[in-house]
Amino acid sequence: MNKKFIITLLLAFFAMMGRAQVQPTTELIGSWSGKLDLGVIKLTLVLHLEQADGYVVVTLDSPDQNAMGIGTFKEFLSDDSLAVKVEQLNLTYRARLKEGKLDGTFSQNGLSIPLVMTRGLPEVKRPQHPKPPYPYETEEVSFTNEADGATLAGTLTWPLGYDKQAKQKPVVVLLVSGSGQQNRDEELLGHKPFLVIADYLARQGIASLRYDDRATGASVGGDVKNATTKDFARDAAAGLDFLRGKKAFSKVGLLGHSEGGAIAFMLGAQKMTDFIVSLAGPGVKGDTLLAAQGNLIYSLSGMPANLTVEKYRQQKEVQDMPWLRWYIDYDPADDIRKTRCPVFALNGEADVQVIASQNLTAIQQLLPKSKKNLVKVYPGLNHLFQHCTTGLITEYGQIEETISPEVLSDIVQWMKGL
Repeated sequence: MNKKFIITLLLAFFAMMGRAQVQPTTELIGSWSGKLDLGVIKLTLVLHLEQADGYVVVTLDSPDQNAMGIGTFKEFLSDDSLAVKVEQLNLTYRARLKEGKLDGTFSQNGLSIPLVMTRGLPEVKRPQHPKPPYPYETEEVSFTNEADGATLAGTLTWPLGYDKQAKQKPVVVLLVSGSGQQNRDEELLGHKPFLVIADYLARQGIASLRYDDRATGASVGGDVKNATTKDFARDAAAGLDFLRGKKAFSKVGLLGHSEGGAIAFMLGAQKMTDFIVSLAGPGVKGDTLLAAQGNLIYSLSGMPANLTVEKYRQQKEVQDMPWLRWYIDYDPADDIRKTRCPVFALNGEADVQVIASQNLTAIQQLLPKSKKNLVKVYPGLNHLFQHCTTGLITEYGQIEETISPEVLSDIVQWMKGL
């Protein structure tokens, strides 16, 4: 689902403000990081103090919410103490240097929470990310959605030990990302799920093509401001046509994550793909999905869960975003019913964005009966298929795992069984 929109459903701690100029020197210059403990939610905060034009500029990051470079206003700054605020939200942080750490208090709207910050940036570990040189061949390619004037750039990853002269052709899968403009790795909060998937598939004898979304990364052209899922589906269709045109593959399938799962069923209904892997794809109408999503996030965050479909549709964001206006009216039921190719639909039980009990149940009921279809729920996994504690979006960047090894293994075993 749309990452930028989802973040607005969380605690609205921060607002962008101009960078404040403060006194010209301090021993606190550098970066400081700490964890804000909100009970079920724990947010990483990073405070930057930098010399700029003879002044010290203080900015704040909330990397778990993908909010970076937030301007602050100085109340006080010395060599061993500071007090900064975000006035529009009545947010302050006051701290004193104690045993090499900033020992302070974060306050907002009457709520005060201890916050200790240590010098330096938080360490981000991503052990699953493959590093070049890769033991397989990759190829930089591009394909065009002529109807929308979009040229999509991507990486075609060939299987380990691929022999162009061999009679047996490999299977290939097109990777289609979730909503919001993302690069070919579906990069989010330091994670690169599609890079990890492509690497794993290649090592198991399966080719893949992942691409930058239109007008993102190396891709050019195509309207983004007014584009809907239906428009993005034409980009994916062009990718499938490109792969078929190479005549190098035995089967051409589509793996879609979240909104990419909706696109998978759209194209499946049109008989454009040989098989589908739906990673947390929607199974119910958009407004129903998003209202349930909002209520679950509110509930887990300790806020009233009273969002109805009607209230959701009346929100200003719905009126201001063409993508959202279209999506809330989209019901995938007909596309799922018309999909005759083999389908592997999977969800994490702890997914708060595409709720498994709601969406996967609907997909299972709607899919035509086939021995090749597989529908599976994974206990303890979130929307990114990471092992998690709460499933909340604020955990995504804190978890070292990018995607469950069990999920990767199951995808490959299912594909090889087709």
